[in-house]
Amino acid sequence: MNMPALKTNVATATPIGSASVVSLPTVKPSYLTTKVVPKLRNAAAVILPPLIMLALILGVWQLLCMKPGATLPAPTKIWSEAKDLILDPFFVAGPQDIGLGWRVLVSLQRVAIGYGLAGLIGILLGTIIGQSVWAMRGLDPIFQVLRTISPLAWLPISLAAFRDSQPSAIFVIFITSVWPIIINTAVGIRNIPQDYRNVAAVVQLNHLEFFWKIMIPSAAPYIFTGLRIGIGLSWLAIVAAEMLTGGVGIGFFIWDAWNSSRLSDIVVALVYIGMIGFILDRAIAFIASIVTRGTAAS
Repeated sequence: MNMPALKTNVATATPIGSASVVSLPTVKPSYLTTKVVPKLRNAAAVILPPLIMLALILGVWQLLCMKPGATLPAPTKIWSEAKDLILDPFFVAGPQDIGLGWRVLVSLQRVAIGYGLAGLIGILLGTIIGQSVWAMRGLDPIFQVLRTISPLAWLPISLAAFRDSQPSAIFVIFITSVWPIIINTAVGIRNIPQDYRNVAAVVQLNHLEFFWKIMIPSAAPYIFTGLRIGIGLSWLAIVAAEMLTGGVGIGFFIWDAWNSSRLSDIVVALVYIGMIGFILDRAIAFIASIVTRGTAAS
């Protein structure tokens, strides 16, 4: 049996009686869902794991130190005994009775001087040594031996030489942190590609131009690796030196608190030291990421 032909609309070529397709308006993603939510999710992924681990550590610490006969204070006891050090780090009650914030600033001032000298001299010496194979072979074993000497072992030498605690502490910082800067800079200079040297010779760069345009950018990842190691050693050295040289630094505060049996104050000071050390390392790493465009080790 023949079916009747379906009538069509000539203008639109659409079969009469067929359903028309309606296009729904597209929903534009909001700024909240495209920008804010992903950033909050990433921030939570970075912040929450350390907070959870910190809470677990504090909980275990509290349980262990609540037992009778525990020799270390529990977190709750530290809070009750050293609350003023935590909440008010910049109080001043006397020449020696000041907050940990001021003590940290005094220590950081010494670190800035010693570490600054170590960075400047270390990069210059490392550049010179890296240019000579014989200098690298002759001095590298000596540097490897010197860098393993404890900061406290340098302190008697510095006190005998300077006869004053302030320059002695700065010297200990310098002599402790300069070796990784020299070694890493020298290695970075030795690893400059030969093609870069050839290009410098073709365009006839002078020694100063070659230093700023070729050496420093090429060796920057190695240099900043040495600088990051050096800043950590500087912070370790100043705490050790201040324990023996005295003054108002964070190291002397720990030694004085030990002599006074204030264990809670010592724990708070250790937290300060760890946080400042972490901030210093992150600061050098941030500068390195800008200078080296992310090629330095993070």
